[in-house]
Amino acid sequence: MTPAVKKSASPLLVVLAFATVYIVWGSTYFFIKIAVAGFPPLLLGALRFFTAGLLLMIWCAIKGEKIFVPRNILHAAVSGFLLLVIGNGVVIWVEQTLPSAMVAIMVTSPPIWFVLLDKPNWGTNFRSKSTIAGLLIGFVGVILLFSEQIESMVGTSAGPSKLAGMLLLVFGTLGWASGSLYSKHYNNKGSGTVNTAWQMLAAGAFFIPASFLTNETQAVHWDAIPAQSWYALAYLIVFGSIAAFSAYVWLLQVRSATQVGTYAYVNPVIAVLLGVIFAGEHVSLIQVVGLFVILGSVLLINLSKYRKAKEVDEKVAVAE
Repeated sequence: MTPAVKKSASPLLVVLAFATVYIVWGSTYFFIKIAVAGFPPLLLGALRFFTAGLLLMIWCAIKGEKIFVPRNILHAAVSGFLLLVIGNGVVIWVEQTLPSAMVAIMVTSPPIWFVLLDKPNWGTNFRSKSTIAGLLIGFVGVILLFSEQIESMVGTSAGPSKLAGMLLLVFGTLGWASGSLYSKHYNNKGSGTVNTAWQMLAAGAFFIPASFLTNETQAVHWDAIPAQSWYALAYLIVFGSIAAFSAYVWLLQVRSATQVGTYAYVNPVIAVLLGVIFAGEHVSLIQVVGLFVILGSVLLINLSKYRKAKEVDEKVAVAE
């Protein structure tokens, strides 16, 4: 979706947009933890994504964008299921029991799966020494993240095992990576904003009946939901699902995708800091080491892309 020619933009607006993507997307883990303390997980997903999708679709209608394109809707529904139901739905589910900081650390691995699952680009990816080195280092980081839970299974555990939730997160990151690749190859026609609105509505369309079938909607006591959970839900809808995405799309129009993609390095650090400082969560030294090992692997995986992007930008600058 990145146009060939970047539009000019105010430096202040660019800084504000980057701050929104960095901080807001990084903070969503913390706010999901607060929201899920009051809302059942499937109901939370239904309220968040259906409301955000509806608001975004209304905005698209006001702008006069073409909304009803059956083929685009189908692809958006598939990618929305993979990204928001499997990818984000798993995050919501496991944050019932896992600290948000740990969840944020665990979901730093999608760039590793991108390389392994992106079959059309295997030839290019596996010819790059930095990509192969990044994959190997990334798996070392994943092993570090699991080491404490594996040790607790063969030794004396100080508490309930978190291994099941961590394995579920791996499945969720695979869903996110698969959805991103599907969206890249198939869900790339028409308006990006409209497609995203359909993704959110499709996710909501799954979460709503799922919350009924699991009796969440029947069992929830609306008057007992704490105010902070309502505030967290509003934050996730307005800022997490609408504002940050809009800033992201706008940045892709005025800055290179490589530069915009640096959010992947900042989000988990923001999430860990918020969880530790404001929620009193504990992050072990080995988890922090695992986080930085994986972030280093992501940097290596993308190193060749950075170099190519820089070469393209230099050629464009010379041509101008």
